[in-house]
Amino acid sequence: MRMRLIKLLFFLAILGVIGLSGYAYLGDMSPPSEPQSTTVILNES
Repeated sequence: MRMRLIKLLFFLAILGVIGLSGYAYLGDMSPPSEPQSTTVILNES
């Protein structure tokens, strides 16, 4: 019984690693790009 549980956990861990790797390679993980502008006020002395 204990060996079956260990095998199941090992199998689920392998599936998780495969799923995470597939998502990392095939999923769109790039951040959205949009232009930004900031006004900078300089103190002239």
